[in-house]
Amino acid sequence: MLSRPDPLDGRICTMAGPRILAFAGSLRKDSFNKRLVRVAAAGAQNAGARVTVLDLRDLPLPVLDQDLEAAEGLPENAVRLKELFREHDGLLISSPEHNGSISAALKNMLDWVSRPEPDEPPLSCFAGKVAGIMSASPGGLGGLRGLVHVRAILSGIRVIVIPQQVAVGGAADAFDEDGSLHDQARHKSVTGIGATVALMLTKLLD
Repeated sequence: MLSRPDPLDGRICTMAGPRILAFAGSLRKDSFNKRLVRVAAAGAQNAGARVTVLDLRDLPLPVLDQDLEAAEGLPENAVRLKELFREHDGLLISSPEHNGSISAALKNMLDWVSRPEPDEPPLSCFAGKVAGIMSASPGGLGGLRGLVHVRAILSGIRVIVIPQQVAVGGAADAFDEDGSLHDQARHKSVTGIGATVALMLTKLLD
């Protein structure tokens, strides 16, 4: 582990169950997607999972550059991220939609984590993990178009993505002060994504 201040001080943990890494594909401090993924994380925790909530801005990365990688090796934060992915069985990802697709920050992070280290099997940080995906956006579609790309990317790197997904439109007015969603049916759907990932992992790891 790195000696710097722990970027995971905001983690949510329980003492038993599958391990799930939850994060948003946004670097913005007050990101709607950071709020949304915490709703899903609570659902996973209530279903018995050990959940770590990660903020990507705490582990900044350069743009993927294979010349940089060849000259200097993997960036320190990429190595830390790979360790985190290996330590967890599943993923909860809330992705903002940028121009109809996945955010640059999320794609760049996934690309760095996919880079193999010596004697490491291809995609070992992703293969066989179970993921739940969601999005939040000020727009009416809630980031739905971007989720199509998130699902395709994750499936292509051997992640099992559950069918359920939620896109929260009008995100600027969608959350209560405590972080829950105004719409109770939608709140239940998001916590359900977390619970489904947790329960599926429990069965797979049993």
